[in-house]
Amino acid sequence: MNKIYKSNYKVYDFSPQAIYSSIIIFIFEELLKILALSQENILQIKHEKNKSNLNARTIAIVKCLKIKFICFFILSFIFLLFFWLYVACFCAVYKNTQIFLIQVMLFSYLISLFHPFITCLIPGIFRIPALKGPGKCIYKLSQIIQFV
Repeated sequence: MNKIYKSNYKVYDFSPQAIYSSIIIFIFEELLKILALSQENILQIKHEKNKSNLNARTIAIVKCLKIKFICFFILSFIFLLFFWLYVACFCAVYKNTQIFLIQVMLFSYLISLFHPFITCLIPGIFRIPALKGPGKCIYKLSQIIQFV
């Protein structure tokens, strides 16, 4: 805020703030993915070998999914309200910095849009040579990069 005020509301440095907000959004996104995605639970039903336990296992997994989805919607709603309140209070107190806030938000949003391209493209680049030749090390490296 001090830099913006001293520059007479003309120059703004995007360096740390937009990157920090992108990292925080990424952490929240990963937490919500754990609650929202149900692929692993469905695969557990699909790969069940014992047919007699299938019905009981399915009921348990459906209960688990219901709890996960309820927690997901409650947490999403709480985060949405908290962030809306934070931005509304910030804009009410710092009326002259609303343009800069919108710029930082757009920059952070663009970073979050390009992040999946980078995280999916780099492991894919390593996997193409691994599939064409005997490259188990390259394939393992691509899996590690994908995990990170």
